[in-house]
Amino acid sequence: MTSWVDVVWYGDGAAARLARGALAPAALAYDVVTSARNAWYGRPGRARATAVPALSVGNLSVGGTGKTPVAGWCAARLRALGARPAIVLRGYGDDEPAVHRVLNPDVPVIATPDRLLGAERARAAGADVVVLDDAFQHRRARRIADLVLVSADRWRPDLTVLPAGPWRESPVGLRRATGVVVTRKAAGPEAASRVAAWVSRVAPGVPVATVHLVPDALVRADAHGEAVRLETLAGHDALVVAGVGDPRAFAEQVRGAGVRVTLRAFADHHPYTEAEVAALARAAGTRPVLTTLKDAVKLSPRWPRTAPPLWYVSQRVVVEDGGAVLDGALAAVLAARVRASVVPAD
Repeated sequence: MTSWVDVVWYGDGAAARLARGALAPAALAYDVVTSARNAWYGRPGRARATAVPALSVGNLSVGGTGKTPVAGWCAARLRALGARPAIVLRGYGDDEPAVHRVLNPDVPVIATPDRLLGAERARAAGADVVVLDDAFQHRRARRIADLVLVSADRWRPDLTVLPAGPWRESPVGLRRATGVVVTRKAAGPEAASRVAAWVSRVAPGVPVATVHLVPDALVRADAHGEAVRLETLAGHDALVVAGVGDPRAFAEQVRGAGVRVTLRAFADHHPYTEAEVAALARAAGTRPVLTTLKDAVKLSPRWPRTAPPLWYVSQRVVVEDGGAVLDGALAAVLAARVRASVVPAD
């Protein structure tokens, strides 16, 4: 099922072009407002320091970039490098906090719209750095480094700002980023290279990295927790359920492993009803049901015992190019952590 929003933003037909044209005045007004807001926050003293040094992992667009796995990867790397990180996020839909707790069970997850308050709570929980998940537009909280993700799977050169397109702000906003991370799921390396070249034109001088979100293990979503390789299902039929920013990219990842896919797509953060869960279980028949971790944390507690097992596909972050961009952002946060821990002598 393709939503009307996807049709308007990404469609090539006459109706989609007409709808974008009709929304152009609203998009212009939105761009004026967001540009003025960014200019206001760009003045000295507008942003406030967080309780502990912060790394922001954010989006230019509305969903579908792989922000959650990349933010989780950053938290894991900071922990491996000796820091005590926490994840601070808005927690929209209640699924993202649960996902982060699965990705990093030993990392505190603080859900609050106020990132400054979240950083204070993180410090109280023992954290000495925070990863701000989805905070690029949350300008009130000062950050040490700003990583902004752009998806190669959904990018096209004529995209525009809301409501006529998916951009939360004009792409020139990328110029304030510490680094831009081009992510790809089903898209090939050539597509990622084209996006990286576009970023360099829009935001000259801002370093660019490329990350591949690779479908990794197939994990049983119930208490068994069994894990097998996704390729185990090559040549078999599967029902794929995805309520994420880009369901089609996820389905293409599964197809890439040789699985014959029937996709049931839902909107991002979809709150599954009991009736929908039962309908999905019936639709599966005898086929295995594959979903994302983001969907599994909502579906698994209500998945019928008589239905085929529910599995989620874990995503492995593979840095393909520009690893120094990510390393530099992490190093900057770690250096700020060291400075913050120094207590002046009396």
